[in-house]
Amino acid sequence: MIAGLRPVPGSFTWLALHEIRLAWRTRPREGATRWIGYMMLLAWLAFGCFLAWVLRDEPILPLPGIMTGILAGSIVGFSFMTTQAIIGSQRTLYENGDLDLLFSAPIEGRTVLLAKLSGIAGTIVLTYAVLLLTLVVPIALLGHPQLFGLVALLAALALAAAAIGLGITLGLAKLAGPRAARTVGQISAALLGGAIFLISQLAGHGDRRESSASVLFERFSDEGVGSTGLSGLPGHAAFGDPVAVIVLLGIGVLLFVLAGIMLQRLFLSGYQDGGARLSRARPTGRATDRLFHASLFRSVFAKEWRLLARDPALVFQILLRLIYLAPIVFVAFGRGSHAPMTPGLAFASVLLAGQMVGSFAWLTVSAEDAPDLITVSPVSKAAIDRVKLMAAFAMAAPIGVILPIVIAFQTPLGALVTLACTAVGGSAAGYIELKLGKPAQRSSFARRRSGSVVGNILSILVAIIFGGIAGAGVYFIR
Repeated sequence: MIAGLRPVPGSFTWLALHEIRLAWRTRPREGATRWIGYMMLLAWLAFGCFLAWVLRDEPILPLPGIMTGILAGSIVGFSFMTTQAIIGSQRTLYENGDLDLLFSAPIEGRTVLLAKLSGIAGTIVLTYAVLLLTLVVPIALLGHPQLFGLVALLAALALAAAAIGLGITLGLAKLAGPRAARTVGQISAALLGGAIFLISQLAGHGDRRESSASVLFERFSDEGVGSTGLSGLPGHAAFGDPVAVIVLLGIGVLLFVLAGIMLQRLFLSGYQDGGARLSRARPTGRATDRLFHASLFRSVFAKEWRLLARDPALVFQILLRLIYLAPIVFVAFGRGSHAPMTPGLAFASVLLAGQMVGSFAWLTVSAEDAPDLITVSPVSKAAIDRVKLMAAFAMAAPIGVILPIVIAFQTPLGALVTLACTAVGGSAAGYIELKLGKPAQRSSFARRRSGSVVGNILSILVAIIFGGIAGAGVYFIR
């Protein structure tokens, strides 16, 4: 497989390394963004080294609370890894566009599938390795070598998540077809990502002011969940137990290999079915007068809404934030919460509105599929952009009023303040996107780096300023 130190072209190792290299190339390329990321990584590594120096002579023991925490972290991490694997599998099948070349090359299909799986697993593990290993490795090197087991635990979770994510994607493609599978897969990924927190909130009990998740954690820790039996495998593996490491890595590798063997045919058929790009629009034979409107506002407004309605997958990517809105409301009005966190809800309302209006503004303004047509139209581009910004604001309005309505049950005047700050903050975010957004195709929405570095900073500042005003106003009013 390897000649000297270089893998043989066409081998599994060669293809797997190529997939990981491609994943690495998708990182931000802007000079300022890249260097900011490097500085943040160095700062995080410096903090890890400082933490390792502080803990160098302190024993780190597998106490029940720590073991339960590792189990909980593994479950949450695995759910998000599987979410990433589903999205990565969809991109591999329907977006990357390199499978034609790979399947026509003299390479076994199983090798191609396993290499793609390796790329997905490598992409998954890279995110968590940067956040986790920069802390763990220095601590392990300075007196706690047993913590190198966390590396094995991370690898096992990534291998298993990649295999399961690919299986879910191919199963959906087989049952619902490639087009529906994209939307259903994104919905499944979002539900999987937010399910852990929601389940913990629904399952927890207690009349105290603690969150349901805290109550549930304490109960599991007291009962030894995460310390004994099968539930203790992640914790024991993290602390370097060789038996637990072998078992978890064995399960991960077994799932990985089985996915390459058993899903090869489904992978090929899913790719072939996905290649048939059928038109979304079908001729109806009805008159097209209804598609034209008397005013510029009505014409542009109707056009943007019609484009959005034709792409349910894109709609769901934007409305994904509604799923994560539920935990915010749960925390604020959950059982055991004696003082609803209305100021925090007010801040979250402005932040949510800024994200939503910014996303819709990018779709309506920057992701224009016919810019040449607008350029030669007998209307100024500035006028069209203003109408598009109004359309974006109208699209986000039904979602932007959710949290102000929730706040109204506690303080109606605070709800009005929140609604005003939400409207101003959302408008400012949309205007920033209008001026600094980078044009691109609508299909690139999921992978876009919205705006420039200056635009991102301004958007954050707008959210902090108007969110702070809303939170402070609600705090003093209530």
